[in-house]
This record gives sequence, structure tokens and C-alpha cells, in this order.
Amino acid sequence: MAEIDLIVDDAALRRLVAILREQTHIAVDTEFHRERTYFAQLALVQIAWPGGIALIDPLALDITPLAAIFDGDVRTIMHAARQDLEVLERSCGVIPRNLVDTQLAAGFLGYTSPSLATLLERELGVALPKADRLTDWLQRPLTDAQLRYAAADVAHLVELDHRLSTRLDEQGRTAWFDEAMAELVAEPRGARDPQEAWRRIKELRHLKGRDLGVARSVAAWRETQAIELDLTPRFVLSDLGVVGVAVARPTTVDELRRIRGVDGRTLRTAIASGLLESVASAAANPPRNVVVQTHAELPTELRPALPLVSAWVGQLARDLHMELALLATRADLEALLRGDEDARLATGWRAELVGEPIRRLLGGEAALAFERSGGLVLEVRADATTAS
Repeated sequence: MAEIDLIVDDAALRRLVAILREQTHIAVDTEFHRERTYFAQLALVQIAWPGGIALIDPLALDITPLAAIFDGDVRTIMHAARQDLEVLERSCGVIPRNLVDTQLAAGFLGYTSPSLATLLERELGVALPKADRLTDWLQRPLTDAQLRYAAADVAHLVELDHRLSTRLDEQGRTAWFDEAMAELVAEPRGARDPQEAWRRIKELRHLKGRDLGVARSVAAWRETQAIELDLTPRFVLSDLGVVGVAVARPTTVDELRRIRGVDGRTLRTAIASGLLESVASAAANPPRNVVVQTHAELPTELRPALPLVSAWVGQLARDLHMELALLATRADLEALLRGDEDARLATGWRAELVGEPIRRLLGGEAALAFERSGGLVLEVRADATTAS
């Protein structure tokens, strides 16, 4: 491993940015905490390039100068990047434009959401130091062991990317991977839509009518408060509290206090008054129609097709040595069967591999057969061939 350079002042960061401008490949990782906050608290940024490793302390300096690097052409390699992208976008204002996620790449080569340690060991024979899940990355000073562990997360990523990208090229899957990376980059990040917050609370599924209408309002209020206070939503009001408030529909703080799942944080004057206002407003203006499902149900005649095509896609993923979720999820299959305009299986490489064969199956042009040696096989029907 190269010598570790700890960056704790603006001058050192400017020198690092100058070095990174000259690179074609860099590896990036972050350490952060979000146990009690709505937005992740960035604690460390690790960057490696051929011949160097730098650890940047965001508690000591402003890391926005890194935006110039991320917004450039340098190939930026990360592993399991989704949460890191959210952190970097909030801290720098941008995410890497030329991004590679080694976990995603590995999914096209037969791995199932592998850890970095697993990939490095199997692909490069490199063993990472054991991680301590209880490590407090916000403490200062960081220990030598913490610095070594953080540096190890990026030390071999450039080499790993070379290995994986070579294999993707050999198997003709680079274009598939590039499309999947574009999907990852395009995903929404940051604060969630408060009006959709109720959908993530399982306990609300049994509510109906006015109770569900109030629950939606309370969930939106909780999400908004969480964003403004930078708190995890459950620290504003528990899920159980959302249900209890929706059903009881309190009008006073005393009534609020008696509801299970409502604690001292929620009972603070300013917060409690806002909660009571959201309850009163929703109770006085019940929604005429609460749509619980995001999409329409499958047509009755297509429901039997779902388990069949699911089994075939699972077989196809095994035959291709690909992670199933990259090929098609159950939601993808339902969207295709419904004919959704934005169905992921209707365009690109997935349409060729999955969408078009399923279309032929539904149209009677193909059939599923079972072979003892090969499992499920989608075959062109003889009568369809004759008719054509």
C-alpha cells in the first residue's frame, strides 16, 4: 500500500486536486454516520490513484474543491456507491460524472451484491483488514488503525476495476454495464418526497378512509420535520406513533401525551402544535380517494404468467451467470406485463434478453418447456414458425 497522506488543511487539498487533475483513474470511498440524522454526516473521504492515497478530513476543511475533479473526465471507481453518491452530492454539489461501481460490475460477472472484501480476495487475492462496525469515524484524532482501514478500502480499487472491466469486455457485457451505471447515476438522491412518506410505514396498511388520510398527513409532517431538524424520522415520531395519532386524532397536547408511541421529543410545544395542526387539517378535509397501490394490478388473465416468467428469468440469470436483480426484478416483470410505458424491460439490452422473449411468450409465438438437463427453456412454437 502506498504512503497515506492525511489532508487537513486547504493548501494540502489544493495540492491534491492538482495531482488528481493529472490522473486517468482514481478510486473514491467515504465514511459517514447517519444513525440519528436525516442526512448522512460525512466523516472521511478516501481517494487513491496509481502511486498515492489521500484521506481528506471534511471536519477540518471544505471539500467542495473536489467537485472540479468529479465533474471532469477522470474514471472514478467506487464500490457499492449508492449511499456514497448521496453523501458526495450533498457535500460537493456533484457526483462523479465518469463513474464505475465495482459491485455493480461484479453483478454482471456472476457475483450477488459482493462485499469489497469478497471481491478483492477472489479477484486479486488481497485480504482487507477486518472492519469494526462500531468504529466512530467522527472522533478526532483518528487512530492509525482507522487510517489504515480507510485507506485499504480504496488502495486496490483501480486494479480491481481493470480486472472486472477486462472480463466484461471479454464477455461482451460492457454496454449492459454502462446502461446500468447510467441508471444508478440518474437515481434520485437527497430528501424524500414528504407526500410519499406514508408508503414506507408498514403499520399503515390496515388503515382505511379518514384514518389513512390523517396518517398520510402525519407522515408528511414527520418527514418535513425530520428534514428541517436533520433527524431520523423515527426520532421525530415513531411509526407506532403515526398510527396512534391517525386513529386517535388528538386535539390537545394532553390527548397526544396519552397515545402509545408518542414521547417527550414529540411533545415539545413547537413540534406538538405543528403535529396537532396537521391532524386537524387532515381530519377536516378527508381525501375522497386514497390510492394505496402505486401501480394498477395485473389484469386477471396475466396473473398466471407472472410465476412462469419469473421462473424462466431466474433460470436465464443462472445460465448467464448474472445477478438476477440486474436482469429483472419482480417489479420489472409486473411493469412489462402491465404494459407500463416506463417498463425497464421494454428498452435496451434487457428488452433483447428478457422483454422480447416474454412478449413472444404472451403472444403465443413461444412456449416454456422443461428439460431435465437444462431446466426451463423458452422455445419457438412449431405452429408459429409454420404460420410465418
